[in-house]
Amino acid sequence: MSAYVLRRLLATIPVMAVVALFVFLLLHLTPGDPAAVIAGDEASPAEIEGVRRKLGLDRPIWEQFLIYVGNLMRGDLGTSIFSNLPVTTLVQQRLEPTLVLAVSTLIVAVVFAVPLGVVAAWKARSAVDRIVMGISVIGFAVPVFLIGYLLVYVFAIQLRWLPIQGYSPLAGGIDKTLRSIALPSIALGLVYMALIARITRASMLEVLSEDYIRTARAKGVATTGLLLRHALKNAAVPIVTVIGIGLTLLISGVVITETVFNIAGLGRLTVDAILKRDYPIIQGLIILFAGTKVLVNLLIDLSYTFFDPRIRY
Repeated sequence: MSAYVLRRLLATIPVMAVVALFVFLLLHLTPGDPAAVIAGDEASPAEIEGVRRKLGLDRPIWEQFLIYVGNLMRGDLGTSIFSNLPVTTLVQQRLEPTLVLAVSTLIVAVVFAVPLGVVAAWKARSAVDRIVMGISVIGFAVPVFLIGYLLVYVFAIQLRWLPIQGYSPLAGGIDKTLRSIALPSIALGLVYMALIARITRASMLEVLSEDYIRTARAKGVATTGLLLRHALKNAAVPIVTVIGIGLTLLISGVVITETVFNIAGLGRLTVDAILKRDYPIIQGLIILFAGTKVLVNLLIDLSYTFFDPRIRY
């Protein structure tokens, strides 16, 4: 196991190197003069030259890349052009809302999707199965922003149960935080839940057709034990895999959801940076998201041995 973990960690180096190269070239692949694009249409030649020097664009490209990689290895993601603050500082300021939203969305999706998928598989081709799969199709097909606006209209405007938008920090009380994060978590969780429920059903159907399940049923094993202890654990590898793959949807969905609900997290920071053409922030966030995805994939691979002892590394 330790040798496998070491190999996987070493394998992340070329992956992150390719990501770093792409992120570095992102600025240089911009049509026209990047400094002029960032400075804006009304900028004077002196202002454009100042932006060029600030970004180091006046140096040879190979030297720029070496400096960029060296900064990354020290944990320096650069400095924002407009706020003049380090990108790491801006990320730290916006990290809590995004983490809370992501974790709460993951909890909502998994807690509801896995049982729904299990029940749909157990009641395959019944009315329950059709209803669950119908809800899953609708949840996966409807855009996140539309679900968000519908939830706001019903639960915030009409019923006035929850706040319309904004985020309450954990320091202000967990109850206020949960109220502020409830609607965006549900909006994003419905899409994520639809994906997990469908994969759970498909995986469970395959396992429930195995001989050992029929044997356990013939021996009188209770339905709950049969589904959870015998079937679900053996069907868990595809489910865990799709949860990890769905994190890609979660990252992109966070950007949209934070915009709809006016949450000042990393999603809003990404949108604002794109609108302002603040390339250091954009580059830093791409590196951060890519590193998170690589780490999650590693953790998912390691979890396979827990659910299926036949897998050995």
